[in-house]
Amino acid sequence: MDPLTDTIIALKKQRNAAILAHNYCLPEVQDIADHIGDSLGLSVIASRSDADIIVFCGVTFMAESAKLLNRKKKVLMPEPAATCPMASMCSAEQISDAKSCYRDACVVGYVNTTASAKAEMDICCTSSNAVSIVSSMKEKEIIFVPDINLGTYVASKVPSKNVILWNGYCPVHQSITVQNITELKKKHPKATVIAHPECRKEVLDISDEIGSTEKMLEYVRSSGGKEFIVATEIGMLHRLRKECPGKEFYFIDHALCSVMKMTTLSSVLRALETMGTEVVLDDGTMERAEGPLRKMIELK
Repeated sequence: MDPLTDTIIALKKQRNAAILAHNYCLPEVQDIADHIGDSLGLSVIASRSDADIIVFCGVTFMAESAKLLNRKKKVLMPEPAATCPMASMCSAEQISDAKSCYRDACVVGYVNTTASAKAEMDICCTSSNAVSIVSSMKEKEIIFVPDINLGTYVASKVPSKNVILWNGYCPVHQSITVQNITELKKKHPKATVIAHPECRKEVLDISDEIGSTEKMLEYVRSSGGKEFIVATEIGMLHRLRKECPGKEFYFIDHALCSVMKMTTLSSVLRALETMGTEVVLDDGTMERAEGPLRKMIELK
């Protein structure tokens, strides 16, 4: 075992800390985590944790969400500069302006947003539950922020709603093209194509299965297939190989999020040692942003 791993495990126990890691994190970071998952799964775990300290390995909006759901706990973000590009495409001020333009609409916001943006929403969602949450809203008009690809997918599944799209996107998923998929399909004709709903519509249209990272994992586990083309960030490969041995996975080489890879064993250890990377949110933001997250979990 890596000496850093030994030290982290010992210090984690000493401080009664829980380490949460997103599926896109580095393999070695996933391996020392108490829980690995997608945004929805980790949000629920954070809300139920009995640890005194939560170390969130991922990007800043995830750690902020953990803090919103655990006000009395100390939430540490090993890499405070690990900011999701998509989250930066939607500010609280922009949402407020949109609400003034569409006064009869409610705001459904992807969890991939800042805490201040969440404070302007009616309810949050993740890629796992976006369709069911939009379906559940009483309003006919839905301002869906910030992912245009996920919003387009939701709109196609809930035609009874007028989904007002935002022009945000995940650069990694946006970079995956039909050509990328068809080239892999030529090399691996028996492979099933599974795609994240943050991908472009034309990529989703040629996919066999669409779902969040956790849904992908569930699908592969239960599938009789042996080969899969996976249209999402390449960090998912580690968990798929660990939990689905004997199956082959093919990823698009450039589908890598450098921000998700910022968290390392060294930064996790530094966070636990110094306790100096705590997530701090002002009381007003906490009051307003917690509600949309809680509603999401209740309706999940």
